Amino acid sequence: MAVFYIVVQQIVNGLILGSFYSLIALGYSMVYGIIKLLNFAHGDIYMVGAFVGYGALGILGSRLGVGWLGIAVALLISMFLVGLLGMLVHRVAYQPLINKRAPRMSLLITAVGVSFTLFNGVMVLTNGEYKTFNTSLGYDGISIGLINITYTQIIMVVATAILMLTLYWFINRTLYGKAMRAIALDQDACRLMGINVTKTISLTFFVGSALAAAAGVMAGVYYGSIQFYMGFVIGLKAFTAAVIGGIGSIPGAMLGGLVLGLLETAGTQLPFIGSAWKDVFSFGILILLLVFKPTGILGKSEIERM
Repeated sequence: MAVFYIVVQQIVNGLILGSFYSLIALGYSMVYGIIKLLNFAHGDIYMVGAFVGYGALGILGSRLGVGWLGIAVALLISMFLVGLLGMLVHRVAYQPLINKRAPRMSLLITAVGVSFTLFNGVMVLTNGEYKTFNTSLGYDGISIGLINITYTQIIMVVATAILMLTLYWFINRTLYGKAMRAIALDQDACRLMGINVTKTISLTFFVGSALAAAAGVMAGVYYGSIQFYMGFVIGLKAFTAAVIGGIGSIPGAMLGGLVLGLLETAGTQLPFIGSAWKDVFSFGILILLLVFKPTGILGKSEIERM
């Protein structure tokens, strides 16, 4: 019976961790699906989102409190401001290269440069210090035997599900979402049809960055602290999640994040692995998956025309 409680508790922990991975992986997949760019600055966008949420909560806390209302408003502010940052990065760093039809390697190197700019900029602004999210959420929740599920965990999983479903509806039901899917297939044809390709790509960066910011704020609230290098490892893992699910696929990014989160928490309970080897276990699973299914779980093979 004790094993059953451990399994259920780890599933809950895996869903929380996987929800963070999924929200960040969505940004990777959306950008890659449209302009075939591996935006390695996306992990640092997540980190900036956490700090913007921290600052917003600090300002609003005296009026709205540091409970769910204050956190929700801080999260929305962070999503909006960091979404604008994503658009700015696209317009300043990526769009000039896209207009000149620069090689993909140039775009990749630029993404690395943007990553270091954000990373070092936040490090200087915060003096490299940890920042603590002061909230009044507590640890109340539901206890079933040895299983403890806090209300914070429940709300975060529900909030992540709402964000994912909203994105899925936006991509499949709205005019802008349909434009994004059309651009992913053929940019030149979209221009001939009167679609503003640059504006649509900027909107893609806004949406992807906003989702990463939401993940950053939720991670800060959940773990209680943030730091300037928090985006590096989770950015790599979210990219891994996007690859597992099938990079370029929105449902694949969602699924890949949850799968990676569950695998990572499961790895901590296996003999001779534990928390010290959980990353090795997770990336080992990635290698095996790509050996047997290179396109990922929901990815499709593409024929590149010369």
